[in-house]
Amino acid sequence: MRILRRLAAIPVLVAVAAGAVSCGEDHPADVVRIGVNDVAQPHWDVYQRKAAEQGITVEYVNFADYNQPNPALAQKRVDLNKFQHVRYLANYNVANNDTLVPIGATEIFPLTLYSKKHSDIAEIPQGGTITLSNNPAQQVRPLLGLAAAGLIVVKGGASWDSKIEDVDTAASKVTLTALDPTLTASSLDSVDAAFVDDTFAGPAGLTEDQVIFTDDPERPELKQYINVFAAREADKDNPTYLKLAQLYHDPEVVAAVQAETGYAGIFKTNDAADLQATLRELEAKFRE
Repeated sequence: MRILRRLAAIPVLVAVAAGAVSCGEDHPADVVRIGVNDVAQPHWDVYQRKAAEQGITVEYVNFADYNQPNPALAQKRVDLNKFQHVRYLANYNVANNDTLVPIGATEIFPLTLYSKKHSDIAEIPQGGTITLSNNPAQQVRPLLGLAAAGLIVVKGGASWDSKIEDVDTAASKVTLTALDPTLTASSLDSVDAAFVDDTFAGPAGLTEDQVIFTDDPERPELKQYINVFAAREADKDNPTYLKLAQLYHDPEVVAAVQAETGYAGIFKTNDAADLQATLRELEAKFRE
């Protein structure tokens, strides 16, 4: 899940268009400042050039701390951000009494189950063991995937807020073990399969040949995991911002993104209204 990669403690500010940029609210009215978490990726140069061709000057603010881009957006230190999926945004809004909104879809990243013992998920035996992150926020999607694959049974049915404690172990084919996410890759030497975030899969030497399952990004319940451009609610209809969200789907930008090493995202075209409806639904559930 690309949204939660390379966590660090300090936000890093990087200007890419016009020299150094301050962290304050004020910046030129004809400049759109976008908060990102991967400014070193080549596609942002392509994106910036394509924006300039449409008369829009873009500057980037790069954040290494995932706790910072949304407050920066709320405080008008950036005009848009692109680093999170809808569920993350909904959780932030509820926790902080904020009203940020998605204005355009970017992509969804398949959840990846690796194995060193099996070549297909169907080969995992009765009573087999699968490891996953011990972070409850990162368990929902693996549980949805395993339930859809028929490997676990969730009491009451798998849902948006399923927890590992909800798994009916007696009725399930496999046993789940929660580990620190940095350890799931190394656990593959002793378990049947493991969900490994792409942050750790590469350094662990895992390859596509060891992938035995990815979830179906077209499943309706996974809409919450679509990554987005986010804006302040007051700016949700800003034509320049909407144009920039759409610009991510320009063929040259898409080609640059897809050419990057290890990229496995699937571009999504859900419109702002659809994404905002999903956001409101999640916010209502988080408030229950």
